[in-house]
Amino acid sequence: MKRIYNIMPIISGICFGSAGIFVRELSENMNSTSIISSRILIAILLLGLWIAINHPMDFRIKLKDSWIFVGAGVLGTLGLNICYNFSINELSLSLSAVLIALAPVFVIIFAFFFFHESITKQKIISIILALVGCVLTSGIFENNTSMHWSWIGILVGSASAGFYALYSIFSKAGMKKSYPALTITFYSMLAIAVVLLPFTQWGNITHYITVNPIRNTLFMVLHSLCTAVCPYAFYTVALDHMEAGKASILCSCEPVAAMLFGIFFFGEIPTVLSVTGLIIVLVALAMLVLSDKKQEFVEG
Repeated sequence: MKRIYNIMPIISGICFGSAGIFVRELSENMNSTSIISSRILIAILLLGLWIAINHPMDFRIKLKDSWIFVGAGVLGTLGLNICYNFSINELSLSLSAVLIALAPVFVIIFAFFFFHESITKQKIISIILALVGCVLTSGIFENNTSMHWSWIGILVGSASAGFYALYSIFSKAGMKKSYPALTITFYSMLAIAVVLLPFTQWGNITHYITVNPIRNTLFMVLHSLCTAVCPYAFYTVALDHMEAGKASILCSCEPVAAMLFGIFFFGEIPTVLSVTGLIIVLVALAMLVLSDKKQEFVEG
C-alpha cells in the first residue's frame, strides 16, 4: 500500500500536466469562461458525490468563513484557470506548466507579507534558480518553431502561478480552521460556478456536445476528471499517508508530464536548453520544499 500512496502524487502531477490536451481542443469551440464552467460544474457533481458517500460531515461550514472559499475559488482558482488556459494556447505545454509550477515562489513572497514568514538564504537561492530555469525553458534564446512562446503568454502564465499561490494562501487559512482539503476544494469550486454562470456561453457548450454527443460528452467529463477531480482526490489521499513535503515534490512532475504530452500530441520537440531549464526548476522547487520542511523541524 505504501508504494500505491507514493504513486498517487505522481498521478496527480500527470493529470494536471494533461490540461493542455483538453484546453486546446475546447478552445476551438468555446471561450475560456465556458471551458472553466463545464469543467467546474462536472467536478462539483463528482466531488459532491464523493464527499456525500465517504465524508458527509465535511459539507458543514460556518457562514462567517465564506470569505475563505470565495477567496480560494474566485481570487485563486478562477484566476489560475483563466490565465493558464490563455498561456496554454500561447506557449508550449511544458513552458505553461513550468510557469504555473512557480507558485511556491509566489507563496513565499505572499507568506512574507501576510504571515511574516522569514525568507531564508536557501529560499532566495531557490527562487533565483527557478527563474533561471524558466528563462532557459522559455526558448527566448533559441529559434525552435515547435516550442512557440510570446511575451504576453509568459506574463499571463506567470500570473497563473500568482493566482495558484493565492489559492494556497486561502487554503492554508481554511486548514487552520480545521476544514478538510476536499471541503475547501468543493466550496471553492461552488463559488466559481456562482460567479461564472451569467458569463458562460451555454449555446457554445450545447453546440459542441450536439456535434458528436457521445465522444464530446466523454471528452468533457474526462477533462474534469483529469484536471480537477482526480488530481485533488489522489493528492489529498496521499497527504493522509505521507509528509506534505514529499507529496509536493512527487507532484512536481507536472511540467515533465506536460512536456511529454506536448511531444506526443502537438509535436513540441524540446531542446537541450529547455530540458535543462525544466530540470533546474524542479531542483529549485525541491529545495524550496526541503527548506520549509527543515524550518518546520527547527521550529518544532
